[in-house]
Amino acid sequence: MEIATLAPLLVVVLFGALALGLWVGFALIAVGMVAMFAAASAPPSLVFATKVWGSMTVWDLTALPMFIWMGEILVRSRLSSDMFSGLAPFTARLPGRLLHVNVMGCALFAAVSGSSAATTATIGRMSLPELKSRGYDERMAIGTLAGSGTFGFLIPPSIILIVYGAATEQSIARLFLAGVVPGFMLAALFGGYIMLWSLTHRDRTPPPEPPVDRSETLRAAARLLPVIGLIVAVIGSIYLGLASPTEAAVIGVAGALILAAATGALSRAGALDSLKAATITTCMIAFILAGASFLTVAMGYTGIPRELARLIGEMGLSPYALLAMLTVFFIVMGMFLDGISIVVLTVSIILPMVTAAGIDPIWFGIFLVLVVEMSQITPPVGFNLFVIQTITGRDIFWVARAALPFFGLLVLAVALLSLFPGLALWLPGTMLSR
Repeated sequence: MEIATLAPLLVVVLFGALALGLWVGFALIAVGMVAMFAAASAPPSLVFATKVWGSMTVWDLTALPMFIWMGEILVRSRLSSDMFSGLAPFTARLPGRLLHVNVMGCALFAAVSGSSAATTATIGRMSLPELKSRGYDERMAIGTLAGSGTFGFLIPPSIILIVYGAATEQSIARLFLAGVVPGFMLAALFGGYIMLWSLTHRDRTPPPEPPVDRSETLRAAARLLPVIGLIVAVIGSIYLGLASPTEAAVIGVAGALILAAATGALSRAGALDSLKAATITTCMIAFILAGASFLTVAMGYTGIPRELARLIGEMGLSPYALLAMLTVFFIVMGMFLDGISIVVLTVSIILPMVTAAGIDPIWFGIFLVLVVEMSQITPPVGFNLFVIQTITGRDIFWVARAALPFFGLLVLAVALLSLFPGLALWLPGTMLSR
């Protein structure tokens, strides 16, 4: 079958399968099967069995279920609420005050959960009722949560960076290091916007609360120590070369269990629930990876990736023009697919074009994650929007409008990363070149 006919057919099969409610992993397998029967001489069943087995026996993926389990433990423990109450006194003097707790809380929780949805749900359940009861603007409170919840994709240990590293055979330790500075940059952009908004909308900001004495501030800081200690143990062990990402994930699970047990915040039933939830999430991601791996091989038989690369090559795009085109492409994809599906579905096709343009694959991983973060707050398929809709009862498009300024800040972050690639490459080049 000709490529001009086959490509539209595969797109129809993919979106048709998704529209029918088929799981993403099985939808990708269905598209791969159609491509194999239409364009390949090799037996589809043999290719499917070989490729799926190969995609599931990648050592780097062993870190995935452990980091997911660590996040599930923390969601069910008292550590998350301690983190919120511990951050509040430190924002009292900042313009916007408690609105900054959403940004700081999401940044901290992302550093121990690795999941955007878990970060949004956990911080949202704590912060939104508090902010509403104290008179903060609801639209701004929800917008800051929706935007900051995307930190779970970027700040290590990021599950999506593990998936990208496994799919592209890049160093997960380097990817984790590369995400640190852009993560801080994004948090700073969000914090700066909150301060600017509060200074220009004083009528929508509640009056200052009574000052907190030094002893209360010290007690608040003490509540943050367990979470900060867990972050240092997990991330520090990787950065100092003491543990691989997989070993660090085990350290994280052990630390989360110990802290939760020490505070009496996790029962036997809660521990079993966390293990069950982590298993379900891991299996979902595994199905997506298996389907994408098979589809990658099938697409190779069709010749579509080569033809696409040739067409883009003939356009003579500069690296900046290529990145601008990819940004628009991923934003559109994000309106229909979740972040992990976007990465595994597209990276095998796009990465050869990117490397041919002289773009570093580690840098591109951070760029891709930043762009995919936008998919979390774009309707109709925005996971953070769904989570916040569940918490607040607000219409998903109302939540999307509240998140719109933070979508714009994500676009600005992508532009800054493109203009200053050292934001992502400096730290891994410094830490891992010793």
